[in-house]
Amino acid sequence: MSAEPQVVVHPGKQQLADAVAARLVAAAVDAQARGGRAQLVLTGGSMGSAVWGSVLQTPGRSSVDWSRVDLWWGDERYLPAGDGERNDTQNDEAGLSSLGLDPQRVFRVAGPDASDSAEASAASYAQTVREHGQGSFDVVLLGVGPDGHVASLFPHHPAQRTEGAITVAVHDSPKPPPDRVSLTFEALARAREVWFLVAGDDKGEAVAAALAPGADRWDVPASGVRGEEATRWLVDEAAASRLPR
Repeated sequence: MSAEPQVVVHPGKQQLADAVAARLVAAAVDAQARGGRAQLVLTGGSMGSAVWGSVLQTPGRSSVDWSRVDLWWGDERYLPAGDGERNDTQNDEAGLSSLGLDPQRVFRVAGPDASDSAEASAASYAQTVREHGQGSFDVVLLGVGPDGHVASLFPHHPAQRTEGAITVAVHDSPKPPPDRVSLTFEALARAREVWFLVAGDDKGEAVAAALAPGADRWDVPASGVRGEEATRWLVDEAAASRLPR
C-alpha cells in the first residue's frame, strides 16, 4: 500500500539541503537498527549533490556506520566512469567519497567503457539489485525536472511503459545525453520511503502538476512514484510557489 504525499517547505535551497541531510542520517541510523544495512537510492542534479555537502556538516553523521550503507542510483547517464556529467561523479565530488563507504557496496551503473550497450548495462544493474538488494530500499531520493520527469523517466517516453523489470535502457532522452539507464517505476516504488527533493522557481509548475489530484504519470512522471510507508515532497519556497495555499 503506497503512502499519500506529504509536503514540507523550507525557506531556501541550502536550508532544504541541510534538512534533507539530517533526515537522511536519521533514516540510515534507523535502517541499520532494523536490518543491519541501510539501502539508499541517490539522485543527480544540483539538489542531489548539495545534500552530500550538507551531510558532511551534519553533527549526527558519525552515528551512521557508513561501511554498512549500500548506495544505488535511480538513474545514470550512459557515459564513461568518471565523466563529469555522470550522477555518481557529481555526488562523489560533492562529498560522497569522503564518508568512509565500502566501495564494494557502492553500486554504480556501468558506462560504455565497461559494457557493450545501455541494454547490457541495464541488465547488469538489475542483476546486481537482485543479488545485493534486500527486496526493497529504505529511502529513494528523487529530483524532479521542470518537465516533471524523475530518474530518466520522461513525459510521453516509451521507457515509462516498461513493466515487470527492475531497470530500463533509455534512448533518445529529451535532455542530453541521449542514452541512459534508469530504475523503472516498479523498482523506484519498492521503497519504505520516497523523497522528492526540489528547489527553484523553475520547478514550481512541475511540483504543482505532480501533486494535483488525478495527475497522470504519462504526463507527469513525478506523480507516479510513492513509498510504501512515506512519500515526502521536500521543497523550498520557490518550488512550492504554485501549490494551493
